[in-house]
Amino acid sequence: MRDFAHPGAAQGPGDPLVLHVLGARPNFVKAAPVVRALAAAGVRQGIVHTGQHYDALMSDVFFADLGLPEPIANLAVGSGSHARQTAALLVGLEDVMTEQRPALVVVYGDVNSTLAAILVCAKLHVPTAHVEAGLRSFDREMPEEVNRIVTDALSDILFATSPDALSHLAAEGVDPARVHLVGNPMIDSLFSALDRLDPEPVRARLGLPKRYGVATLHRPGNVDDPASAKELVDAVLEVSARLPLVVPLHPRGRTRLAEAGLVDSENLRIVDPLGYVDFLSLVRGATLVVTDSGGVQEETTMLGVPCLTVRPNTERPITITHGTNRLVTPAQLPAAADRALADGAVTPSGELPPLWDGKAGFRIARVIETWLRGGNLSPAGQSVSPKSL
Repeated sequence: MRDFAHPGAAQGPGDPLVLHVLGARPNFVKAAPVVRALAAAGVRQGIVHTGQHYDALMSDVFFADLGLPEPIANLAVGSGSHARQTAALLVGLEDVMTEQRPALVVVYGDVNSTLAAILVCAKLHVPTAHVEAGLRSFDREMPEEVNRIVTDALSDILFATSPDALSHLAAEGVDPARVHLVGNPMIDSLFSALDRLDPEPVRARLGLPKRYGVATLHRPGNVDDPASAKELVDAVLEVSARLPLVVPLHPRGRTRLAEAGLVDSENLRIVDPLGYVDFLSLVRGATLVVTDSGGVQEETTMLGVPCLTVRPNTERPITITHGTNRLVTPAQLPAAADRALADGAVTPSGELPPLWDGKAGFRIARVIETWLRGGNLSPAGQSVSPKSL
């Protein structure tokens, strides 16, 4: 196993091991600042890649773009139904945990890999920490919502990205001493990459005009049902008549969306998934973003790009109250796009979300270090007061 320590840090096989379980591209973005901060502190750690996102465009390029170390294990679970994928994850992760015997397992976000890891660790009595705890859409038809609730109920340490997450966890009876408001590590990654986010090379390579929009579409509620997919595609095609769109198309739903009419045209450029730097470079230069992704709502908030989220709800309401995001139905999308295009560039409403300042990874690492040393953790928010940084 490869260790990732600060130069000169004394380490050995007996030092406590922190394992990060990552399965999908949003996990990689959130984990990178935490891994870096723990490495700088000399903490022995490793990454378990579950292979939930398994091809080079969905995972390998993200490891390279984000400077993540090589995983100690890749479970290569691939795709499948929720039950089959989660079952494979449970078996593979149990083997890893039994072999590695980590002192702490850190999970991220709300994908099936996160759920499986938290269940395995609960059964094996391995302590866990959840980065991005407390987000709620209050829509249990979303698989991610179920994953969030179960993960937070079983985690020993909960890292919240926004004040509303603290309220949700308190309402569910989570002990405040387990919860820490740390900010958003996805924004750490964005800030770290800003000087590499140049839209022009990517725009030129893809043959896009100076003024363009970006669309990402993959949520089951939008793409799994043929009627819903057709309604969404028709709305996106209407928007593309007003503004050329590039669509980096997730493998999930590709066939369904193509059957619904989402194909290359003069104003619609469909491309394979992009790496982290290339994708955010496109977003940075976009006039408008249409999405059903969670992380994109946060990234557009910080970049000041108008974002229309085609969902009935969001687990990230702070991107609406403090950002550039708006919820729309497919029927509302063309008119909402017209308004956004007429308004032009926007700035986030009021102050940016608290602690979204590029230091979340440091705060998370500090709590983990304290925990590894057996120290007492402060109640929610207190351990990460800006005054103490």
